[in-house]
Amino acid sequence: MPVLKFSFVLIIILISASQLLISMALAETSEDQAASALANAEKAVTSSYQAVFKAEESGANVSSLLVRLNEAGELLARAHMAYNSRDFDSALKFATQCQEKLNGFVADADAARETAIQERYVDFMVNVVGSVVGAIGVVCGGLFVWFFLKRRYEKAGRMV
Repeated sequence: MPVLKFSFVLIIILISASQLLISMALAETSEDQAASALANAEKAVTSSYQAVFKAEESGANVSSLLVRLNEAGELLARAHMAYNSRDFDSALKFATQCQEKLNGFVADADAARETAIQERYVDFMVNVVGSVVGAIGVVCGGLFVWFFLKRRYEKAGRMV
């Protein structure tokens, strides 16, 4: 009987130890996952800031993009705070939400940049072509008026 009690206690101790080891392994995996998610979220935020900068340089309206980027930045800050307080599940959740917020962001910023470039080109062409056509119109109109008035004055001079 004493051997049976001893083996029962030993089995309980081994089960408890294995549960502790499993929970530590899961926590370690969770920490690694959170760290990886944080790194990926930071890369996404950095590339998004660069895309917004390029779009703004080309004259695009980036206000809606900046609102989305600020929301993602807030989620990233929350993820860092959770990670620093060793709440890896929350850190992973916030980092994942940050990445989800930025899905397709670079493509949207690039589209805004391309639209702004095309609009600038169209504005340039309208201004240049419009100015050239306007200048030609003024010159031609001036010549027409000059010929018309010259004839009129020549006829008026002959009648006198």
